[in-house]
Amino acid sequence: VAAPVTLRQSEQIRLNGRLVWDEARTVRVFSPLGGRVVRLLAEPGARVKAGDPLAVLSSPDFGQAQAEFARARADNALAEKALGRARELHDRGIIATKDLQQAEADAARAAAERERTRARARLFGEGTGVDQQFVLRAPIPGVVVERNANPGQELRADQAQPGTAAPFVISDPTRLWVHLDVPETHLAGIQAGMAFAVRVTSMPEAEFRGRIEHVGDFLDPATRTARVRGSLANDDRRLKAEMFVAADLEVPRPEYARLPAAAVLLIGDTRYVFVDLGGGRFERRRIDGEESGFGTLRAWKGVAAGERVVVEGPLLLQQILNTTVK
Repeated sequence: VAAPVTLRQSEQIRLNGRLVWDEARTVRVFSPLGGRVVRLLAEPGARVKAGDPLAVLSSPDFGQAQAEFARARADNALAEKALGRARELHDRGIIATKDLQQAEADAARAAAERERTRARARLFGEGTGVDQQFVLRAPIPGVVVERNANPGQELRADQAQPGTAAPFVISDPTRLWVHLDVPETHLAGIQAGMAFAVRVTSMPEAEFRGRIEHVGDFLDPATRTARVRGSLANDDRRLKAEMFVAADLEVPRPEYARLPAAAVLLIGDTRYVFVDLGGGRFERRRIDGEESGFGTLRAWKGVAAGERVVVEGPLLLQQILNTTVK
């Protein structure tokens, strides 16, 4: 059985990958202050707006910031009163100018300290009085896709480290990134903007379309693969972060013939095919090519468009040729 040779200028490849949150729409919320969780205000799956409360912490660090602001506010009020008295006494000639200038400097320092402590307290929410109740809030709108905080849990400001689970993760699950591992041999044909189709084992009948956004600039030295990032819509939220996927891409190639692997004989390090010349005549040809996956081989030398290669029985023809040569 022989099959015609057709030339192609593109090739479909399949890549393994993993779905992750779209980092452009994701934030991992860590507490900027140490404290103990006393109340949780956002459940997993809850939709939040920027500024919505997520949890309440009993935080001595926040209490200290509140106390510093209260003290600075009281000191500033006292300094302003002292300055008022100094001006009145100076106008009456009771105190010297240098004493008035000292009172003005003290009032300016007190005002500066009040503004500094107010800015620090407002950075964390300020609150009323000194209650040590720090409210952890959502910095962006989205969905609480992860919650790793529990009542009574101690949180620290230094927990924001790589590999440490954030108390809250907020993202937009209707848009996901896919990380694809691309072998070095396929990199030349892949570039940003290319479309791809994604399939997952749990939904074999469904196909999800995405687009490549970034091609990595380095290879993993252990696997010799590059990381390629794409994005895809997930409006119905059927896809989940951390799913493993298979992505099919159509990539451009220099013109080549795609041959079934069954048509190719490997003798030593050399590949051959049998070309059907018609009338029961066959010619063995050496080809230059490489495996291209899916049970096929990519050949760029040795066969021409329109020729027919034997896809069933090439081994038998080789045995006949060996017998004839002997």
